[in-house]
Amino acid sequence: MIDPNCTPENARAIKDAMSILNGCWKLPILVVLSQGAKRFKEISQSLEGISDKMLSRDLKDLEINFLVKRTVYQVFPPRVEYEITEHTSSLKEVMFAMSKWGVLHRKKIIER
Repeated sequence: MIDPNCTPENARAIKDAMSILNGCWKLPILVVLSQGAKRFKEISQSLEGISDKMLSRDLKDLEINFLVKRTVYQVFPPRVEYEITEHTSSLKEVMFAMSKWGVLHRKKIIER
């Protein structure tokens, strides 16, 4: 049975969370950045299969939602780094639960 705390009244909050974390790349981006600040190319190389266009779009979305901080260093050539914010720590349990479920689900599918 699904948790009794998941009521129709919670549906809007779940919808809000899903709209912020939608797509298959946003949480993996946050996982990569949880290891420390990274430049765009470092993030791209850590995520096999993501296009530069998708990474750029998702980083902007995560920045708008205060989950990623973008820092531009005034050097030549310009250097830009991305890092998670303090607010991102509020997703720690969600990310762990999704990872755990993903492993279980993958095993279930492989066992077919």
